[in-house]
Amino acid sequence: MIRSLPIEDSRAWDQALLQLPFPHILQSWTWGAFKALYGWRPMRWLWVDAGGRVRAAAQVLCREDRLGLFRLLYIPRGPLMDPADEEAAEAVLRDLEALARRSRGILLRIDPEVVEAEGPAEEGPRAPVAAPLKTILLRRRWRPAAESVQFPASLWLDLEADEETLLRGMHPKTRYNIRLAERKGVTVRPVGPEAFDLLYDLYAETARRDRFVIRPRAYYRQAWGMFYEAGCARPLLAEVGGEPVAMVILYRFGPIAWYFYGASRDRHRDKMPNHRLQWEAIRWARSVGCRRYDFWGAPAEPVESDPMWGVYRFKRGFGGRYVRFIGTWDYPVRPLLYRLYTELIPRYLAWLRRRYWRRIEGGGPT
Repeated sequence: MIRSLPIEDSRAWDQALLQLPFPHILQSWTWGAFKALYGWRPMRWLWVDAGGRVRAAAQVLCREDRLGLFRLLYIPRGPLMDPADEEAAEAVLRDLEALARRSRGILLRIDPEVVEAEGPAEEGPRAPVAAPLKTILLRRRWRPAAESVQFPASLWLDLEADEETLLRGMHPKTRYNIRLAERKGVTVRPVGPEAFDLLYDLYAETARRDRFVIRPRAYYRQAWGMFYEAGCARPLLAEVGGEPVAMVILYRFGPIAWYFYGASRDRHRDKMPNHRLQWEAIRWARSVGCRRYDFWGAPAEPVESDPMWGVYRFKRGFGGRYVRFIGTWDYPVRPLLYRLYTELIPRYLAWLRRRYWRRIEGGGPT
């Protein structure tokens, strides 16, 4: 028999997550504490069997709109469990559905990192993977969400090989660019909170150039600072002759490191600082015992027409394997409000994006 337990202690929660096959940092206590600063209320549940073994975990984030009309429940990159554990999946979904009904939310949304297709980085999702959870979700009348919250796919690099093997597994051009950056004098060093303003400036410059939306400076100072203080973030800065030209911020939890944030300037791009930076990030992750380096984000179908193609092409040069997940799923609690929410909110977000770019291009405040 599998039963659920609410958890209120940070150490007990993170230690329990580390007992599962591949814990995710978006399910960590620190991530929930960070999101609590922005209107989300975290609830944390474990599922254990009669022998006391942890079979699953879910950090549920709950949020209401200002008028109290819409209550949303969201489990980022969860629930966590062995993808082949059908007994745990049934127990977890049953209890989560009951929680959603008690909470009188509009919907409960999940996006577990369960792989449904994979293949070499250069080839994309050529091989399907058995995903019992997807079958169970359909049987229990969950619905595929119209839009993903997290990325639908990623690239994973196995770090258990030695450095020479990792280099041999890369695309020849990527290997060449790493060595070129070294010859051209690109250096990489770790930095801390004293450099967060500089890192944000690099990030904002990249966002304007590549046209993606970012949040205000204070958001990232908290996001980076909380994980840095918890020992889960590693900022790295690339420089040419002492001039900052690129950065990455890695997050780490248990056996996995994630390439969450990256930015670069146009200056000195011919010296390939991003390649050197990424290689030093991989080396650091391996040195602290990580078994997987997650490049965090790839298109659902890796084709040249996809807006993410350029970033994907850069990432896949480092080798590894492409993985596509089963996607984001909704459990509608109140069908009429659910339909209203899922039709109106995408339009509202599209309007916000248009307004954001009008302000950026017009030089107004953001």
